[in-house]
Amino acid sequence: MRLRIILPPNLESSAPRDAIPTKIEIALTNGSIVQPDKLGPQQLGELDEAARVAAFSLFQWCGGQLSSFLQLDREKLAALVKTLNGQSDFYWANKPKEPIPWIGSELVGVTEHLSEPEEAEEQPIYASRESSFVEEAREERRPFHFDGKPLQVDGSSHYLAISLPSREHPYYDEIRELVQSHRFKLEPGNRKWWLRDRHLTLNFLGEYWGDLEDKYQAEFTPNFENRVGSIPEAKIKTEVVEERNGYNLTVSINAGQASQQEISQSLNTGKHYIETGEKVFLIKRSRLDSLNTIQKQLTGDFNAPLLHNGSYKIPYSRSLEIEEPLSELNPNFKPPSTWRERSEALKSLDKLEVPSLSASLESTLRPYQKTGVAWLYHLFRHKLGGILADEMGLGKTLQALALASAIKDPSKKSPTLIVCPASLVENWRREASKFTPELKTFLNHGSNRLKTLEQAKGYDLIVTSYGTLIRDKKLMRELNFRCVIADEAQHIKNRRTQNAKALVALQTEGRILLTGTPIENSIQDLMSLLDFIMPGGWKPIPSGARGDERRWHERRILDQAAPYILRRTKDKVATELPEKIEQVLFMEMTPAQKKTYDTARKLAEAEISQLEKSGASEGAMRMKTLTQLLRLRQTCCDPRLLDNSLEASASSKLGSFLELLEESTDGGHRILVFSQFVSLLSILKEELESQSIPYCYIDGSTRNRMAEVDRFNESDDIPVFLISLKAGGTGLNLTAADTVVHFDPWWNPAAEAQATDRAHRIGQTRVVTSYKLIVSDSVEEKVLQLQNKKRKLLEDVFEASEAANARVTLQDLKELI
Repeated sequence: MRLRIILPPNLESSAPRDAIPTKIEIALTNGSIVQPDKLGPQQLGELDEAARVAAFSLFQWCGGQLSSFLQLDREKLAALVKTLNGQSDFYWANKPKEPIPWIGSELVGVTEHLSEPEEAEEQPIYASRESSFVEEAREERRPFHFDGKPLQVDGSSHYLAISLPSREHPYYDEIRELVQSHRFKLEPGNRKWWLRDRHLTLNFLGEYWGDLEDKYQAEFTPNFENRVGSIPEAKIKTEVVEERNGYNLTVSINAGQASQQEISQSLNTGKHYIETGEKVFLIKRSRLDSLNTIQKQLTGDFNAPLLHNGSYKIPYSRSLEIEEPLSELNPNFKPPSTWRERSEALKSLDKLEVPSLSASLESTLRPYQKTGVAWLYHLFRHKLGGILADEMGLGKTLQALALASAIKDPSKKSPTLIVCPASLVENWRREASKFTPELKTFLNHGSNRLKTLEQAKGYDLIVTSYGTLIRDKKLMRELNFRCVIADEAQHIKNRRTQNAKALVALQTEGRILLTGTPIENSIQDLMSLLDFIMPGGWKPIPSGARGDERRWHERRILDQAAPYILRRTKDKVATELPEKIEQVLFMEMTPAQKKTYDTARKLAEAEISQLEKSGASEGAMRMKTLTQLLRLRQTCCDPRLLDNSLEASASSKLGSFLELLEESTDGGHRILVFSQFVSLLSILKEELESQSIPYCYIDGSTRNRMAEVDRFNESDDIPVFLISLKAGGTGLNLTAADTVVHFDPWWNPAAEAQATDRAHRIGQTRVVTSYKLIVSDSVEEKVLQLQNKKRKLLEDVFEASEAANARVTLQDLKELI
């Protein structure tokens, strides 16, 4: 007793589709052939050991009942080939008496079609919204010009006669091998290759007609056109009905009056035609490939079998993703009007309708920002989520606040929730106060927390941190938010973290993520974001997926996410921007930082008061006050400058800087970081070294400054240049950088602008973004408020000279403390 595995002659084309129709037979010792479904497991025990192992695998794949026909994928067939290595158990369907030969461990004509393609070079998940979200890796059949004798095809539904092209034809060898492998016979008299078998002819036409026309550019005789052109083709029908929260899509194959059983039988046996009564309908391979591709896409199953009909639930978020393949499958595909309304606007952003905005926002928003708001508003109205991934400096905060203002509905008592890192909570509050004062805003952070649902419903906008959201998750889950906007979305890249789980658990009508960090390296990152913006609307990658299967799932997820990520870069919208963007970023102190600051401030007040009582000179008091101001400013930068027992996490400004650094470098930007404190630059050096981030450095002790400048300008691999005020405020040309960070503010605006101009000067071809990091409720904020009123005073206060100090009154200094 031997196992016989019958493979299709078209393995080369069916293997990449993982749809290999396979026939299983048992050859008895008397020479007769029986079907395996007629034998029980005990009878199959007479097979040799390798064949028994293979039969056991087949039992499992058939669901416990061995079948005569089944469809294998490459992985399963490869497993059989490995198990039956060297044995004469494999046959071609068109050569059922000749076992397929082996060469070593390779089964000739089979093994080479079962290997996985080489790993593709990793591509970013997205580039920009103006271009394609991802480059689709498709093999193009490019037309060629050939002046020699072409491939000629003659025949009917019962026979084919093919005249090979001249040997100079680019596909000559491939065409010759094709006809030979499909049982064509050469007649020397007319030099034509003949196939005289109705079944084989119809199968060949169904499978290779597309290749004959498009790839090989065959010429078809008038006789062929008359006789074969009348053979109808099976139609693929699609119907869509809108339901609650989505659509129901039905896809089916129709072939005249053919029954579902007849269609199913043809597909299951690998036929490329359907015969019903006296009529024959061709099923072209390209159409079946497209059908199976869309069925896999709809089910999210790489191993989904080819079905002749099926019904699929389509969430709103998938309409744009599958519209194009459905239209290719059925040119007459007509989706409901709501489907078209959702998808058409997302194809052309200029068609999006900008919502009604306040006069202040209308005058503030730049054109590209209005487009962004329109995009966010479109997603919200159609119950879709999205990721606004504009490059840093393009105003994601402002666009999100404009959306919150546009969707405000007092009758619903449903606030919009902003979730952000703790270091940005204060910045969001200030931006809301500045740009959307019409929104009643509550800062849910620290000791100032919501107590009841009714209290929360009294606000239009609630701003909270990720950490506070976790602590208040019970109350937050009970609220029905108008929209949830999560800033710095990289904080939920890991879907298993409490941040991600707390965010996904919220009830809301709209879901928006903000991030300026392109997600380039991990599909896992994107999967976590989809958990939030498409809850229940997508399928993750199966844990066991490897090779082709995993790459297919990754592509599926990228295609599904593509329409819901909007990314613009400065170079794309630079015509709408000034050549230099200046931003102030506010952050709250950490508890440890606040404690250190308050202690330093109280000590300063006490020492100044004691000096006053002791009758000290005004000059001595000024110097003491300047010293205390210096200590307060250092605490704002990093409290470890006063108390080295603290952890790095004690500095809110350091945390914000590291987030800004990650976002900037991921976007391909290079940064100049200025500080007046060499001790602070030392801390930043240690942080960069701990993360293996290369940097350049200049302070007052640097001997050859220009060598460091040249190293930075000439090496794109160095993303950061740390510079002290005295050493680098003037005389440097650093146009290789396009981002400037003022870690501690320079109270003389002219000096600050001078530092920024190290990058923003002749030779700079990009928009320069300048960030000023400010700790709220501190001496830094007070100086910022007084800057315009007492600009000259502030220049004197921080001018390191006795002459300048002499011009500052003690009352002026007290006001700053």
